[in-house]
Amino acid sequence: MIKPKKGIHILPSLFTTGNVFCGFYSFIAALNDKYFLAAWAIVFAIIFDILDGRIARMTKTTSAFGMQYDSLADVISFGMAPAFLCYAWVLKPFGRVGWMASFLYLLCAALRLARFNTTKPDIQGQYFTGLATPAAAAVIASIIIAFEDLFGTRVHPGFMVATVYILAFLMVSNIKYPAFKKFEFRKRVSFTRFLLVILIIYVLATIPKIALFIISFGYTIFGPFRTLSSQKNKQNEVLNNIKHP
Repeated sequence: MIKPKKGIHILPSLFTTGNVFCGFYSFIAALNDKYFLAAWAIVFAIIFDILDGRIARMTKTTSAFGMQYDSLADVISFGMAPAFLCYAWVLKPFGRVGWMASFLYLLCAALRLARFNTTKPDIQGQYFTGLATPAAAAVIASIIIAFEDLFGTRVHPGFMVATVYILAFLMVSNIKYPAFKKFEFRKRVSFTRFLLVILIIYVLATIPKIALFIISFGYTIFGPFRTLSSQKNKQNEVLNNIKHP
């Protein structure tokens, strides 16, 4: 892992600033009852967040300032913005239960980022420990986009409360999720992997609203299913060793 350098690098910091702007605009849109725009602002914040880290690694301009700035931006765009958007969209009628659920999401997002910042580089590797905050925010944004635009309605508040609690738990859990940090466009890949990338881009371009919903939920449930599958395989190995010592 590249050792962070002191100082401020303009290019990746500009993308992080775009992340902050999108998170702030999500607040403004939600306050004006423009929930569809608020959700898309979070999606664009995710894009900026992906680009700033990748550009910093490609140009070797990582810095301690950039890492801290990125974390603070994530608290705004993927912690506070989704939490407030959920509350304003459907959780407000729940009163204390509604805003406490939103607060729990924000708290777990902050704890998730704090744990990530204090995790040793060799542990971070190819996997994230716990659901990444942008992925959790993508789930919330995709739900709002799908129901506001495709169905013209809102989900039942109880469903949203359950979703917020599940996402909060997954963010602070020890479940492993793929980080995709080592995916490089300049390196050679297999033909199957190339087709997979083309398929994802095609689906996103053709049906972006549905694709966002499917990809975000698919990634979210991948971690628990992978963990359960791994535990089942270990149990089967233990049983086989007992039967055939």
